[in-house]
Amino acid sequence: MNIDLNADLAEGYGPWRMGDDTALLDVLSSANLACGFHAGDPLIMQRTVELAMARGVDIGAHVGFPDRQGFGRRVMQIDITELAAIVTYQLGALDGICRARGARMTHMSFHGALGNMVAADHALAAALVRAVATFDPKLILLTSASRAMEAAASDCGLRAAITFLADRAYDDDGLLVSRKLAGSVIHDRAQVLERVKRILRQGEVVTHSGNTLALRPASILLHGDTDGAVDLARAIREEVVASGASIVPISRQGCR
Repeated sequence: MNIDLNADLAEGYGPWRMGDDTALLDVLSSANLACGFHAGDPLIMQRTVELAMARGVDIGAHVGFPDRQGFGRRVMQIDITELAAIVTYQLGALDGICRARGARMTHMSFHGALGNMVAADHALAAALVRAVATFDPKLILLTSASRAMEAAASDCGLRAAITFLADRAYDDDGLLVSRKLAGSVIHDRAQVLERVKRILRQGEVVTHSGNTLALRPASILLHGDTDGAVDLARAIREEVVASGASIVPISRQGCR
């Protein structure tokens, strides 16, 4: 079994930093870089690309709402045509930096509120995933479990790779539970590791309501902006290795 480990990086701005990207890059196989809208700036993006290249870590775009103050976690009402242009703009920004440094952008994912909206809305997913496919049909769509996203990717001929969020609660349809609800973010380290063990060995997760949901992800997302993130990421990596799985970037895995 091959499994990718990914995290959202380059989320600082100017002199401000968020998380320890350098340490996390030693744990990951794929990095999703903020592209300057919900977080990130050109220099941080470039430096993170260079750090990822030095470690052989795959590079992808992490695309969000234009909402730095809210870290892209606030719902914004924006016309779909404008949102598609916003997606293209961010993909272009990171792709340009990658090309200038001799790297290749392999994948993309949606961040925060935008990601939650796309995962739950077939019409929005169709429009924004079409924008991704038009930009580069070889990009892999990295997404939480979502019928809307998987259908949109299939319609556009894009490969979709499912990522498991070990510290986020799922509803019975496989969508992420709103952060406004109690228990939506799992802070207990032992519980997070148990969820990783269960998803790797049994291919299932216990949902927010207590039911069991089958899930076979290609990747596990390691959050880098929480307390103890690097230590937890290392522990998750150790759990993956202990399960007998190999850590392989999604770009080097077979299609699922």
